[in-house]
Formats: sequence, C-alpha cells, structure tokens
Amino acid sequence: MAWKTLDEMDLAGKTALVRVDINVPVENGRVTDTTRIDRIVPTLRDITAAGGKAVLLAHFGRPKGQRVEDMSLKVTLPALEAALGRKVAFAEDCIGLPAKAAVAAMAPGDVLLLENTRFHAGEEKNDPQLAAALAALGDVYVNDAFSAAHRAHASTEGIARLLPSCAGRLMAAELRALEAALGDPVRPVVAVVGGAKVSTKLDLLGNLVEKVDHLVIGGGMANTFLIAQGVEVGKSLAEHDMADTARDILAKAEATGCAVLLPGDVVVAREFKAHAASETVAAGACPADAMILDAGPETVARIAAVFEACRTLIWNGPLGAFEIEPFDAATNAAAAKAAELTRAGRLISVAGGGDTVAALNRAGVAADFTYISTAGGAFLEWMEGKTLPGVAALDAG
Repeated sequence: MAWKTLDEMDLAGKTALVRVDINVPVENGRVTDTTRIDRIVPTLRDITAAGGKAVLLAHFGRPKGQRVEDMSLKVTLPALEAALGRKVAFAEDCIGLPAKAAVAAMAPGDVLLLENTRFHAGEEKNDPQLAAALAALGDVYVNDAFSAAHRAHASTEGIARLLPSCAGRLMAAELRALEAALGDPVRPVVAVVGGAKVSTKLDLLGNLVEKVDHLVIGGGMANTFLIAQGVEVGKSLAEHDMADTARDILAKAEATGCAVLLPGDVVVAREFKAHAASETVAAGACPADAMILDAGPETVARIAAVFEACRTLIWNGPLGAFEIEPFDAATNAAAAKAAELTRAGRLISVAGGGDTVAALNRAGVAADFTYISTAGGAFLEWMEGKTLPGVAALDAG
C-alpha cells in the first residue's frame, strides 16, 4: 500500500481538509452514540498539535443534494467539542463564501466543521467542480473515513486527486488491520460469516474461499447451505432458490482447499421471541413446525477448535439470532473464545459490520479483539476483494 500517513505531511501553518465519518445516531437533537466521533480525535489532535488547521468534511443522512435542516451537521457540534475538549467552529456551507470566510478566520490549532457535503448534488456524483471548490479551501487532504471509502464521492475520491493526500490515524489503523487479516495474514486463517441471506454475501463468500483456510458459516445463511445438502430446516429463515449457488460455493471451497464448517447441531424453537421454549437437535432433525435460531453447543465446540488451530480470524455476521436470549449463546461463546485467544497473543482477530459490532459489544468482548471496524459497507466490500475508491485515490496521490 502506497498511501501516506500524517507523519509524512508538513502540517505546520497548513489547512488540512479532513474527511471524517460523523454520521452518528441522533435523538431529540442529541447524539446518542459518540463512537465515530471519539475515533477521529487522535487525527484531529495530531493535526492541531503540529500547528495545522483542521477543517472537517462530512456527510449526515441522505439529503439527496438538497439543504435539509434536519440533516445539518450542526447537531454534532456539542459532541465534537466534548470529545476534543475545545471549541469547534461551524460554517453554514462546505463551499462558497461561508466556508471561505470560516477558513480565513482560523488560526493554527483551530478546528472547523463544514456543513453537510451531501447538501450538494455534486457530492455523490463526484462532480469535479465540487471537488475543486472543496480543494480550494485547504493545503492538504486527510481521509479518516474508511467507512465512506467505498464511495467515489467528491469529498472522498475527487478531492484526493487534487491535493497532497494521506490517511488519518483511524484510516491508517483500519487499513493496517485489514491488510494483516486478509492481505498478508499469519496462517492459518479462519473467516466467520453470518447473517440472514446468502444473496447479500455472494461476492464475499466467493472471495473468502480463495483466501482463507477455514470458513465458518452461521446465521440464517447457514440454513440455505443445509438445504443445499438436502437437509430439512422446517420453518427456518432460508433462501430455497439459492441452493444451487450454495452448492457452487461449497464446490469452489473444496477445489481451493478451504474447509467449510456448517452447523452440526442447532437450537430450534416454534416462536421467534426472547426466552421462547427451545431445544437442541441435530442439524438434520429440525421439526417441520420449528425454526433454527442458533448453532448448538457441539457446533460451538468445533468452531472453538478451529479458532485454536488458527492464527488469524476475520468475522462478519452473528451465528444466530443474537438480539434475543437464549439464541445469542453460540455467538457469545464463539466471541468469548476468540477474545480469550486474542488476549493470550495466539490470534489476530478483526471484525466489522453493524450486526457484528453490536453482537461483540453485547457479548462484552469487543475491547479484546485486535481490531473492530466501525465501517459497514466499506468493510464488506473490502472483504469481497473490491477496490475502494477512497483508498485507491490515496494510493494514486
């Protein structure tokens, strides 16, 4: 990877345009989860400590190229100021006179937040004129928004080709973690892929069977693979029309030497609700009126044994209906095993995706993983082996 880091940039007296992802949840005018804001603090502190001026570029919601007051980034200011422990200025637009005046008023060490880049239709179209107008505000470009790097937008891709560019601390950490997990990993490598549907993760599964030594399939998509092997799954969530595709993936895995682990025992219930009456049965013994909601303890033991034998783990998606008890048991147990091995220095563990982060937080082990990615779509596309425009633009710079 040819991208530069902050340490390679001359920031003293310079205006750094910093693309961040602070598209955070808000209720009643207040930010309810500051995780994304907290994770950009190291980049902003390093820029200001070096005597640079930090100008933040960000999107918020989906205003579709129009000014929507409910999607103003102004709502994030209190959380930004609390995280940084300092005043953050705000400009009512990301280009034009409001932006130019706000940047001109900055002193070295100041932080400025520009209004939602998606208030301009040119943002999502990667319009060269908008990219040029943004670039005119600064001296260097810092991308610290890996979670938006899969989009070729004016503020993520276009601008990177117009200014000296580098990765921020969060972006650099993300890229290094991902390179360690799939780019040049310590082998053997195991991937855990869960979630509801095979159809949403076809590219992912097709790429992984060529890259990893073991593939653990869980969640609703495991049911589709069981069907592909002639197993009855009762009323379980499954994609019957994807059975041929599942068989193709299994055949490809066999050809590439990737060992696929599917549930051998499952936890079934007649109702999808917390504490519903449940039982553990063999994967091929799901009653016709029941649904599979989790992997069973024997399957978890097999997963733990694979983790023990491997040196790198990449995880996307839960093993069962982790949101409700007792169907979170397999995800919690496997996550605890991965955390234990990581703490012992025996496993490099990288996880990402919305449900995955929520599941690991729920299991109380997220802090023990080597790296947790806050990116959703970008993490998934990277796992699929796709080129991320925002990262490629940094390489080009």
